[in-house]
Amino acid sequence: MGPQDSIPVAANVLGTIGTVCWCVQLFPQIWRNYRTKNTEGLPPAMMLIWSMSGVPFGVYAVAQKFNIPLIIQPQCFCVLCGISWAQCLIYGRKWRTWTATSFLVALLIVFAGAEVGLIFAIRPAYSKGIEWPVLTVGIVAFVTLISGYLPIPFELLKRRGRVVGIDFVFLTIDWCGAFFSLMALVAQNEFDVLFGTMYALCCIMEMSMVASHLAWLFRTREIRKRAKEAGLSFDESEEGRTWQSSGVDLEQKLSNLFKSRRSNADSSETDCDDDESDTTIAPEHVIPKTVPNVMV
Repeated sequence: MGPQDSIPVAANVLGTIGTVCWCVQLFPQIWRNYRTKNTEGLPPAMMLIWSMSGVPFGVYAVAQKFNIPLIIQPQCFCVLCGISWAQCLIYGRKWRTWTATSFLVALLIVFAGAEVGLIFAIRPAYSKGIEWPVLTVGIVAFVTLISGYLPIPFELLKRRGRVVGIDFVFLTIDWCGAFFSLMALVAQNEFDVLFGTMYALCCIMEMSMVASHLAWLFRTREIRKRAKEAGLSFDESEEGRTWQSSGVDLEQKLSNLFKSRRSNADSSETDCDDDESDTTIAPEHVIPKTVPNVMV
């Protein structure tokens, strides 16, 4: 798809709504992290990958000459995701605030430099009709942003469908941002299939998370009712903890699998070394002992 020559008013309006949503979407999540000083259930990898996706996302938007709101959108998204990721380091992994902040600032400077460099690198070729560099950047942006959702299924399986640590106001605003951005692309003179698919998948992912939590609420309604009658929350009741603990922690299982394979490999190497040491021929078996001359 070539760059946009003109932007309809409807596309600008819808893009502005989507940009406003995606500029403020993470504020509820950031505030929740700060207020609770806890990021359990919020995958740090998701926030970091989303922050990284802002680089190719921004390059593609500038190269395609999207409407201004859609160009601003990835910049805000990159910064806010980076802040949320730094909170995961501070509250989840107990990094010092100064260390995490300095690391984040350095990372954002690298991202900004990479984005500016890529824009100036691909513009001359794109102006001559060579489209594959821009298409490659768009595909990288698409894959990176969607890859940020990969940790979510692991969290849902571990918690039996319960969404923990992710603010639902954030999910709602995030869905609205993706939806209105998708509508902005529809309203443009030429629809961008790559980013249109990305926005649609974002909407589907957000809805699936909400549906998963609603299913969890339905399945645990009796347990939560009994816990409430006892004056306890779901997590405080023994029945609730027992039910919740039977989730499938695929991440831990995979980690244990790799550890067991590594330990088996180490033990096999040790056994081989022992076998070699056991089969080593003693020097006296190779070199016969010298016997003194016997006088007959």
